[in-house]
Amino acid sequence: MTQHVSILGISRLSAVLVRPSAGRSLALASAGSMLISAAAQISVPLMPVPMTLQTYAVLLLGATLGWRIAGLSALLYLIEAALGLPVLANGTSGLLRLIGPTGGYLLAFPIAAMAVGLAVQRSGGINRLWVFFVMMAAHAVILAMGTTWLATALGWEKAVAVGTTPFLLGSVVKSALVVASVEALASVRQRLRK
Repeated sequence: MTQHVSILGISRLSAVLVRPSAGRSLALASAGSMLISAAAQISVPLMPVPMTLQTYAVLLLGATLGWRIAGLSALLYLIEAALGLPVLANGTSGLLRLIGPTGGYLLAFPIAAMAVGLAVQRSGGINRLWVFFVMMAAHAVILAMGTTWLATALGWEKAVAVGTTPFLLGSVVKSALVVASVEALASVRQRLRK
């Protein structure tokens, strides 16, 4: 098995899917927001920040659909939550969740998705270690924004204790899962082309 993740093929796929029409782009972004919503329902109920698979979905979208569609997916997800659709962890929603103590994590999703998309698109064919590093950096952005926002309500020490530390191992695992998922998607695409 090669040491390189064939992300270039997925980036080309996203370019073909995304550029032809605004309608197709919006459909892909809507599907992406549904993926984030589904991932939010898989959670470990920690307080005050639940551990979910949302970041896995957000970063996977960035790696596979590119920065524009991934960012739009995450933005649509936040709009859906603000409008009261039950898309957040445990079927919750509302504008108060987005501006409440844990809102910083959610508001970081579009930034992380776009950053991953840009990093992957600009690097072409890259190795697993690089993809993993990009995913960890994106998790760090989400945790930093979320913890900083949470610190306004809890203070810095408590925010780090409940808003960063419990999520470090999960970030490593989810980053590895994104790498494995991207590799699997690229492999499926290559088989379909034969």
